Amino acid sequence: MRTHRNITQKEIDVLLSNGTECSNWDLVQVKDGFNPQYIKNTIFSGKIKLGVFEKDFTLSGGLKKHSGIYNAVIHNCTIGDNVLIENIQNYIANYSIGKNSFIQNVDVILVDGKTSFGNGVQVNVLNETGGREVHINDKLSAHFAYIYSLYRHRPKLIEKMKAITDFYCDKHSSEIGIIGNDCKILNVGYIKNVKIGPYCNITGTMKLKNGSINSNEHAPVYIGRNVIAQDFIISSGSSIAGGSFITRCFVGQACFIDHGYSASDSLFFSNCHGENGEACALFAGPYTVTHHKSTLLIAGMFSFMNAGSGSNQSNHMYKLGPIHQGIIERGAKTTSNSFILWPAKVGAFSLIMGRHSQHADTSNLPFSYLIEKDNSTYISPGINLRSVGTIRDAKKWPERDMRKDPEKLDCINFNLLSPYTIQKVFAGIEILKNLQFTAGETSEIYTFQSCIIQNRSLKRGLQLYEIIIHKFLGNSIIKRLENTKFKNNEEIRERLNPHTSIGLGEWVDLSGLIAPKSEIDNLLDQIESGEITKLKDVNHVFHKLHENYYVNEWTWAWDKIQSFYNLKPDTITAEDIIKIVEKWKESVIGLDELIYQDAQKEFSLSFKTGFGADGNIQDRAMDFEYVRGAFDKNPFVRTTLKHIEDKKALGNELIERIGNIK
Repeated sequence: MRTHRNITQKEIDVLLSNGTECSNWDLVQVKDGFNPQYIKNTIFSGKIKLGVFEKDFTLSGGLKKHSGIYNAVIHNCTIGDNVLIENIQNYIANYSIGKNSFIQNVDVILVDGKTSFGNGVQVNVLNETGGREVHINDKLSAHFAYIYSLYRHRPKLIEKMKAITDFYCDKHSSEIGIIGNDCKILNVGYIKNVKIGPYCNITGTMKLKNGSINSNEHAPVYIGRNVIAQDFIISSGSSIAGGSFITRCFVGQACFIDHGYSASDSLFFSNCHGENGEACALFAGPYTVTHHKSTLLIAGMFSFMNAGSGSNQSNHMYKLGPIHQGIIERGAKTTSNSFILWPAKVGAFSLIMGRHSQHADTSNLPFSYLIEKDNSTYISPGINLRSVGTIRDAKKWPERDMRKDPEKLDCINFNLLSPYTIQKVFAGIEILKNLQFTAGETSEIYTFQSCIIQNRSLKRGLQLYEIIIHKFLGNSIIKRLENTKFKNNEEIRERLNPHTSIGLGEWVDLSGLIAPKSEIDNLLDQIESGEITKLKDVNHVFHKLHENYYVNEWTWAWDKIQSFYNLKPDTITAEDIIKIVEKWKESVIGLDELIYQDAQKEFSLSFKTGFGADGNIQDRAMDFEYVRGAFDKNPFVRTTLKHIEDKKALGNELIERIGNIK
């Protein structure tokens, strides 16, 4: 391994002849093999360490450039092997530049004093005026931020979490910046107090100030043309381009921000997409997607969410300022031109259409439609369960996980059905039955949270909620008993026993991580007591809970199976299991048929309008089929039909395997 040594007089003479100057050559060190011929028209000052310049860079179009330093001012820097630095208009100061990096046509790159490179920046998320601020850091997860922003009712906890963040920030503060190995920085304006990870590509960017770009070999980061970023952290695998403007923002792993997107005081976690529109005080949990120029996401918490064109929210009632906030739970969608007046809370996997100003909390009515009619909000409970769009979304999220970094910051549970959503379904059934009891089963409409539920919608909601409970509990018991031969009921009972109480009670969704509330409370107690004091230890707990999800899910499901089917663990028999599986088959097939019918609507005659230009009905049908394909050949439709057959076979296999046990 080559080590640095003092530069020789002979090397200095060559540098001088090439137009290179230095105020004090005693502060310059070079590696063995250093060739001064590859440094020209350069000014050095402060402590300088130089590597060797032995390799060429091959640019697009085939042009080759030899590594070296040309037309630059360098102050107090360490330059790695085979780096090219060329045409620096002002200077580079106080940086360690990794090997094989390419830096060309840059105005200035500097670190000015001790800095934490964006770590510790206060982001006033959810509430523009403060009160829920999150201090960002390189290792911030959606779950840590969720607790930090929402659990203000535990001030000691927030104080300890702030101390954990401060410790990390102090540990990673420095007066020397880093540009990692194999970076490309080309045609860039102003870079100040920015840490740049390996394999980062920064091209045409206007301004980067006070931030960290946590690129790496597995998941490079791209910062593109005309981007302005200040007080930020950008995580591995992300892309910020197209003149986007971010201020006081955390951008998580594999996010995509482009086409002039503007964001301030916002958090974007894994796989978020932001294009054309704007965000302010936004908590964008995993897979928050907004594509449209007219869309504003403000003072809200979202995850697995798709925002329609013109979606908007208001956190301001023009009284005490922009102090209101809202939460839309996982999997929601907003249609074009939807509007919500905060404060409000919307249940998981709901569809929001129209304008809503009732400040409703529908968190215990998941899978619902919220539709504006006559300036009122009409709720159709559970109706989104039979939507082909809901199932399609649930399937696409795992496929669209673009994170390549082996170290995942966020623990993402993709399950459509989980203890978290099913506990809401149970609560929804209780709400709907109480409405029936209070207003009578023949009432035409029911009022809930200043919203309206029609009689037929309520009854349909009860049916759909019951179907999905049968589906989830049946799924759980079939999974628990799979791949095992049983001789008697005692062996079945032993297998059904969870052997742990972890998972009983309420579950929470910490912006992607679904876990028992009891275990989250234990973690928070440990933070408050000082038992856990480091960020890596907090994240370790999140990862363990994520790994143990299915173990803990069974504990919860088994408890609900007993109460829902009125069974006891010491007397349950194979016959009882078969009844549950038969009910499960009926529910799964029934729900799939509803989804099949919903998909079929998109192939109806009315959906063929606009096809077959200048032709007759037959031409329209033919044109539609050539563009969209035939219904029976549609990949999703075929998957749904196969799902029905697979589930029938799965249920029948278990029934056959335990059918002879008495």
